[in-house]
Amino acid sequence: MYERLKGLRVGIAMCGSFCTFAEAFRQAELLSALGCELYPIMSLNASTISTRFGKSADNIQRLEGICKRQAILTVEGAEPIGPKKMLDVLLVMPCTSNTLSKIAGGITDTPVTMAVKSHIRNALPVILAIATNDALGASAKNIGELLCRKNIYFVPYGQDDYAAKPLSMISHFDLAADTIESALDKKQIQPLVLAPK
Repeated sequence: MYERLKGLRVGIAMCGSFCTFAEAFRQAELLSALGCELYPIMSLNASTISTRFGKSADNIQRLEGICKRQAILTVEGAEPIGPKKMLDVLLVMPCTSNTLSKIAGGITDTPVTMAVKSHIRNALPVILAIATNDALGASAKNIGELLCRKNIYFVPYGQDDYAAKPLSMISHFDLAADTIESALDKKQIQPLVLAPK
């Protein structure tokens, strides 16, 4: 299982859903263990904001340690991803509602959104692992828009706390590797919407 992931060049692009960083790091470690060559990318918020979930410098160091290379932290640093054909797959994990809306609207003002724009020009998979408190609210239209786009795939998601946060959804990050394998065949992994974790 996962034989196709060996040697696969996977961009790991992290956005500022800080409460999901620990799980994102775990999945990045798993992808590395499966033989993926990982390329770290962080949004401006992810790389500069310190929270109760960790200091920004520590988060950068952790991701770079997992990926065994320096992180792309600027828009200009992300621009060559497409022209140089640096990646086979780009995994945005976590993907916030802010980044989701920018991808849907074609806005490229962060390292992550530039990475998406640059990578997708090669008609290769972009995989979104969402983490947003308004997936069933204001962000629903952006999810719908991106579900119709070629070469955009989603890690299956579900409501993480339907009682306290009825509009919130988070991807099952543990399905990232399976989603990548499906996307390599240009298929959206199913089922897309799952029960809460």
